[in-house]
Amino acid sequence: MKNKTDFPISNIDTIKRCEFKEVVDVWEASVRATHHFLKEEDIEYFKPLILNTYLDAVKLRCIRTSDNKIAGFMGVVKNNLEMLFVHPNYIGKGIGKTLIMYAVEHMKVSRVDVNQQNEKAIGFYKNYGFYVIRRSEFDASGKPYPILHMALKIKNYPQQQQL
Repeated sequence: MKNKTDFPISNIDTIKRCEFKEVVDVWEASVRATHHFLKEEDIEYFKPLILNTYLDAVKLRCIRTSDNKIAGFMGVVKNNLEMLFVHPNYIGKGIGKTLIMYAVEHMKVSRVDVNQQNEKAIGFYKNYGFYVIRRSEFDASGKPYPILHMALKIKNYPQQQQL
């Protein structure tokens, strides 16, 4: 089944450690555009963690612009999509779609955690076959941002229910 995207899956690229600062810049721009529920101190708290800890812990993939800048990226551990962020200049252009399709098809992603306040992201993942399996009151850092744990629907299993 071929899905039309503005960025074909063949455009998926790896990210070098020397590009981590650029990745954090994309993360911050994306978060500021989409995570209005976060406080400034939370953004500042997460920036060094992402740069110095989180990016080393995931398998990173990205889509680049024509001038080789990172337009969007994702990080995967086993079958978990740990992060997917698109620079605000490229939201709505098929980058998130291409990244999630690649993650599911080539990296065997079947789970993702999403901030409950990020309704657009929840809708995005639902559109690609994920459903809520449980909720946590706090994020992984213990901050009071509820998390929805989502799993990919498996075809031919109609007993799965939406929460």
